[in-house]
Amino acid sequence: MAVYRKEAATVVAIVALIFFYLFGGTLTPEIVGPATSMLLLVILFCVMLWAAFSVVRHAECLAVILGEPYGTLILTLSVIGIEVALIAAIMIAGADKPALARDTMFSIIMIVLNGLVGLSLVFGGLKHRLQEYNLQGANAYLAVLMPFALLGLVLPSYTQSAPGGQLSVLMAAFLIVMSVLLYGIFLAVQTITHSDIFKHRVSTAAGAEADDDDHHGDHVRSIPFHSAGLIAALLPIVLLSKQLAVYVDFGIGVLGAPLAFGGFLIAALILTPEALSAIRSARRKQLQRSVNICLGSSLSTMGLTIPTVLVIGWIINEPVELGLEPTEIVMLAATLAVSLVTFISRRAHALLGAVHLSLFAAYVALLFDGSA
Repeated sequence: MAVYRKEAATVVAIVALIFFYLFGGTLTPEIVGPATSMLLLVILFCVMLWAAFSVVRHAECLAVILGEPYGTLILTLSVIGIEVALIAAIMIAGADKPALARDTMFSIIMIVLNGLVGLSLVFGGLKHRLQEYNLQGANAYLAVLMPFALLGLVLPSYTQSAPGGQLSVLMAAFLIVMSVLLYGIFLAVQTITHSDIFKHRVSTAAGAEADDDDHHGDHVRSIPFHSAGLIAALLPIVLLSKQLAVYVDFGIGVLGAPLAFGGFLIAALILTPEALSAIRSARRKQLQRSVNICLGSSLSTMGLTIPTVLVIGWIINEPVELGLEPTEIVMLAATLAVSLVTFISRRAHALLGAVHLSLFAAYVALLFDGSA
């Protein structure tokens, strides 16, 4: 019975999927009206968020079994899979949002590198003062993330071969090939040749709170069980993405929210469970896992989303804008610079986290100020 209770989120998500498959055609915003549409948006968002927690729970159990960095890699790839599915669903649904992928990637970078890193360092620092991690692993993440961010989100704003923040066929093809190859090389380094640099080398002292077997009350079972549970929770989220996209698009129009808020909402849905996992790890003196989650999530976002949306844009013949606005470029540059300063030492403390949180607050203010 305990197993069924733990998998309740997956069951509810599957029921919601069946319901919208059968009756979704009669529940469009044009038919049910604004009030009902907003209610359905909230319900659907909560169901998918609950299922996302189930995805993270199974990924964390696999992390306990497989160890680092494989466990965190499974977690980040699962979460970014949800992101790519949501963006693809909105693009294929025909919504005229050429900048959605850009806004979502930028939101994820701001939320993760500023909000999530900041909260992890503040909560961990207040409880443990100084925490250590493997500096080589953090540097490897940032070394690959920086060209992804600059070539994928900044360079398109300055190229003259395509209008706005779009890319020419040549530059789009280059970016696809570069993203796939560079991210593939990074995965090989992370999992095969240099997996040790993504692990915390300092052995845990007796009585410390960082204990891989202490899994927050979750009973760790077998790899097949948790793999099946992860897929079962992930599939309804992916398949419900198209339905959520309809209500998100309608809700933004009704509320008069900035267009970039759609990307922020998608990023929030994707990152909430992962954020709790990173913060919880930092409080348990497992900063290495928090670093792997935060930097790995940002890197996976860029490495997987950029080629995917460009290919989808070609297939459905829709423009894709990747170039950021000037204020966003300033925020991205400040975020990368502060991240380099933060991860220049093997130890981190709460002050560094407060700096990241100040940048996140500035991003949110610019989002609703209409300047970003």
